[in-house]
Amino acid sequence: MSTFPHPLKVRHLVATAAIAVTMTACVNANPTGGGGPLGVEPDDGQAPILSPLSDVTTTTAAPRVCAPRPLEGDFVLLDNPKAATLRLSQAIYPCAEHVVVVSPAAIAIGSGADTAVAEGAVLLVVDPIPTPEQLEEVARLDPELVTVYGIPADAVPGAWEVVDPAAEPTSSTTTTTTTSVTTTTLPSDLPIGGVDEVWLVPEGSRLTDAVRPAAIATDSIVVEVAADDLRAVDADTRTVVGAAETTRLFGGFGPDAPWQLAVVQRGDELPGGGQLMFPGRRFVALYGNPLTSALGVLGEQGPQEALERAREVASGYENGDGVVVVPTFEIIATVASAQAGSDNDYSSEMSIGDLQEWIDLAGQNEAYVVLDLQPGRTDFLTQAKRYEELLRLPHVGLALDPEWRLKPNQVHLRQIGTVTAAEINSVSEWLAGIVREEALPQKLFIIHQFRFSMITDRETIQAPPELAVVIQMDGQGPLSTKYLTYDQLTAGTENAVWRWGWKNFYDEDSPRATPEQTLAVDPEPVFISYQ
Repeated sequence: MSTFPHPLKVRHLVATAAIAVTMTACVNANPTGGGGPLGVEPDDGQAPILSPLSDVTTTTAAPRVCAPRPLEGDFVLLDNPKAATLRLSQAIYPCAEHVVVVSPAAIAIGSGADTAVAEGAVLLVVDPIPTPEQLEEVARLDPELVTVYGIPADAVPGAWEVVDPAAEPTSSTTTTTTTSVTTTTLPSDLPIGGVDEVWLVPEGSRLTDAVRPAAIATDSIVVEVAADDLRAVDADTRTVVGAAETTRLFGGFGPDAPWQLAVVQRGDELPGGGQLMFPGRRFVALYGNPLTSALGVLGEQGPQEALERAREVASGYENGDGVVVVPTFEIIATVASAQAGSDNDYSSEMSIGDLQEWIDLAGQNEAYVVLDLQPGRTDFLTQAKRYEELLRLPHVGLALDPEWRLKPNQVHLRQIGTVTAAEINSVSEWLAGIVREEALPQKLFIIHQFRFSMITDRETIQAPPELAVVIQMDGQGPLSTKYLTYDQLTAGTENAVWRWGWKNFYDEDSPRATPEQTLAVDPEPVFISYQ
């Protein structure tokens, strides 16, 4: 007898169908006195010719129809090959001509899956001593052939003939041929229109082989993806998932997987491609307010000229390291004001109408926009909500500037403002909710800081997966002083949930850091702005 992983045994049941045919004919005496059947006249001594029989009845056993059915409804499988194959069998197959029964060992599942695919058989992963439920499923399928891998010889009882697979096959046995089927990459001949159903399983999951035969039987495809974040799938997988009528998550995905799948299905991408900000992306921004040149270089020209300038500045950061450099507008949407204003918040808010042309232009040209808030005496969340309509776009992020966050009775330029981590977290939670609701790619969320006092309890800042959190060191002055400030702010943050940004000033920095000097700081900044 051959040894594992070859089949330990094959049992064969020959099913027979009885065919009964009953033929009857009504015979009466010839009215003329002849002895022929009704309606038949003797013909000069020749044998009488029988007329066709009109009341012959034939009974034949109806053939079984074991064609697999598609899955219906919200069908979910956990990362358990035994439970998965049992549920798939119950849901898909009304019966089966051939069942492959395998042990939970990975090598057995792989070999069994190859056999099941090659033979068009049902795959069942069972306990070393199969449970009653598992045996009942074999009996329900009522197969003519059962192939067993890695299971004791008497584990699957039945009236089947035990066959040594090492022996020459007889007319009552079937020779099994294994075929290698790739499931970790997309089929090269995938139809342009995609497939009706995609089954995603975590990379390295035991489910990959276990569900493969059922997927092929239902014209679905199995794709392995990284389980930590579905938004990290490659462009080909995003295309296939986006075109599929149904995509199912099978296995050990986390609680964020459903909304991340919705992001993949919607298909919006960030400038430069993909749905996750980092690694692999660097933002270079012009900072200011479009209505005035007094607040930064962004307002020194119109939108189209600003885009060209942002592209030119960004090109200095394309250093051949393979990182995508994204030209960006960082727009001060709410500007710290010396006057209280009608709402007494010491902040002047731009209208959505004033911002729309800049937002639209960036969206049409692979650029990004960050709306910067200087809230005065109000809170960041209140101001952020003014721009909810714009923040529901995939290429618009948000920045908080604590320098201009006043306490009651404070006014600007008499002190450096401050914000609590709790207030920052309230904004990030709200913004993350928008990302989930709209199924958007990851959104940039920036907090400015050049003094420790600007953010209290900084270590408690949260970074929900919907957002890419960046703390930007935006101090000005001699380069040596900026380096020192950056080193102090970033010290001990190797395990922080945020990344780092840097700001260069055209007039106030002396000397101003070159792109090479800017990227030389450690940690390397992912967001660089120019004011």
